[in-house]
Amino acid sequence: MKYVLLHSRTYSPQRIHDALSTEGVETRVVRSADDLKVADRPTVLVLDPMARAGLIGPPLYSFAGAGGATVVLGAPGETDVPDEIPTELISAFLPDPYTGKQLLLALRAAYREGAARLDAARSRREAAKRTTETAELTRIGVALTTERDYNALLDLILSQARRVTGSDAGSLYLVESSDGDEKQLRFKLAQNYSRPEIPFVEFTIPLDHSSIAGYVAATGEPLVIDDVYFLPPDVEYSFNRSFDEKYGYRTRSVLTIPMKNHREDVIGVLQLINRKLHYDVRLEEPADFEREVTPYSPRTAELVSALAGQAAVSIENSQLYDSIERLFEGFVRAAVTAIEQRDPTTFGHSGRVASMSVGLADALNRTPNGSYGSLTFSTQQVKELRYAALLHDFGKVGVREQVLVKAKKLYPPDLALIKQRYAFIKRSVERDFYKRRMEYLETQGKEGYEAFTAALRKEFDSQVKALERFMQLVMESNEPTVLPEGNFEELLRYADVFYESIDGEQQPYLQDDEVRYLTIRKGSLDETERLEIESHVTHTYQFLMKIPWTRELKDIPLIAYGHHEKLDGSGYPRKVGKSMIPTQTRMMTISDIFDALTAADRPYKRAVPVERALDIMSSEVSGGMLDPELFEIFVTARVFEQSDGT
Repeated sequence: MKYVLLHSRTYSPQRIHDALSTEGVETRVVRSADDLKVADRPTVLVLDPMARAGLIGPPLYSFAGAGGATVVLGAPGETDVPDEIPTELISAFLPDPYTGKQLLLALRAAYREGAARLDAARSRREAAKRTTETAELTRIGVALTTERDYNALLDLILSQARRVTGSDAGSLYLVESSDGDEKQLRFKLAQNYSRPEIPFVEFTIPLDHSSIAGYVAATGEPLVIDDVYFLPPDVEYSFNRSFDEKYGYRTRSVLTIPMKNHREDVIGVLQLINRKLHYDVRLEEPADFEREVTPYSPRTAELVSALAGQAAVSIENSQLYDSIERLFEGFVRAAVTAIEQRDPTTFGHSGRVASMSVGLADALNRTPNGSYGSLTFSTQQVKELRYAALLHDFGKVGVREQVLVKAKKLYPPDLALIKQRYAFIKRSVERDFYKRRMEYLETQGKEGYEAFTAALRKEFDSQVKALERFMQLVMESNEPTVLPEGNFEELLRYADVFYESIDGEQQPYLQDDEVRYLTIRKGSLDETERLEIESHVTHTYQFLMKIPWTRELKDIPLIAYGHHEKLDGSGYPRKVGKSMIPTQTRMMTISDIFDALTAADRPYKRAVPVERALDIMSSEVSGGMLDPELFEIFVTARVFEQSDGT
């Protein structure tokens, strides 16, 4: 049958039945508006006067919009189309009475119009479908370009390809180079809607013509197979049924598309399995999976090819992004290594500070209360914090090495000079002791010699003891302290004690610079050296500002810049207050101070136990220098236990 004729129960086309049958017309009775549907063939409705009431209005508009044509039969006395029937909805009007021939002529004209309307309706539907598909491809393209997680990207590609084609299952292969640069295909991902319990295991297959995926990857041409169990005998590829046999699955229709980048290189293969009927690209999952499997149409292959092209570019961009990330990670670690090689005693410090800073950010994300309860750090922000912490001391490359690694208050050559001076003075005292004994014997003889020697020995022992006390004070004062301490009154007296140099000049036991260094009350640096060390923060900032950071990492210089600032403005180098110190910097500062206190023994200080370090930091919190809430989270979550240096 080529045509459909719809009519009501009150009208029977029996008198023109033979003519309708000859022309291939199928007649159907319309009992209600629900029966008023356009078939996939030209469809005409014969609307007689008795059926008008239930069909005129929205049903007739819908019928015409779908491509149907209407012939209206007039009631007795009607000479024109009734006012209640819109003329744009009808193809012909036959006033009563009319002949069979007139009806046939009207029907033929209506069928021609119906065929035109049906073609127009099909075109509209096809255009709407193409518009939907284009919109879907655009939406998918946007989703692919914004997905940064590589594995999530692959999953998105396969799931979207299955969705827009109504595929029950699918798999994704990626081209990779093995040893010797020989290429192979890695079975990277699989999905199966009807059998989600089937396990997935990665493996590789040769990139050749032996398998369907290998053939497509090798040739760069898509394959559309209606049933893989009945492949033509002359094809090079074959289908391995072992998967179906093992899991009780039946693979039928298969669409395999190469994923090509902008250079037309095949970087992977997208394979879709068992397309189902009546899918809707707007659904989250292909619809009606219980229906029969149907072959993939040429249009579907075109659609997936377009999607595969987008996927290939997204995969390549993601791989490039990952390689850039690895490159930058390598650069950061190389920079940290450069810092630590200049001062090996601080090995691992930057990594431990980064680890604790990230741990504190994670702990803060889990804290719903307090002034930071509404603050959440994203993955990118945590990465930004980690890089800032790793690079926070890079500016130390701009500090003189002798200052950077200064372990004691005196530089080694200065201490060696004092030791030589001590030895010279002691030798001089010994010389005078023996010289005076000899002179007594020469001038006085042995009379009274023993008493003179005893008094001289007592004086000599007192001088040696004072010298040894002098050297002891120098060695004790040369040791740096974590906190300000030390009373240097006894040491300072030796700046006013003189000895006779080899040239016969009177020289003090301690020179002015030596006194200045030995009387440093905290640490091993004097004011000038301290300022030079503090300049590493500015050097770090200036170095980091020269790097063209991405938008996600643009605050790294600012975060690192303030890691020695204090909330009360007593820090350095800018002496800014808490309003100018980012939260990330406050977190890094806490981590930095804790590691500096508890790090393994260094030449210029001994390690402070954890509890003592926390007590020292608590005093800085009480003094308004450190953030109390962040420090509480640091302690409560025991973030300091995460200082593994990674």
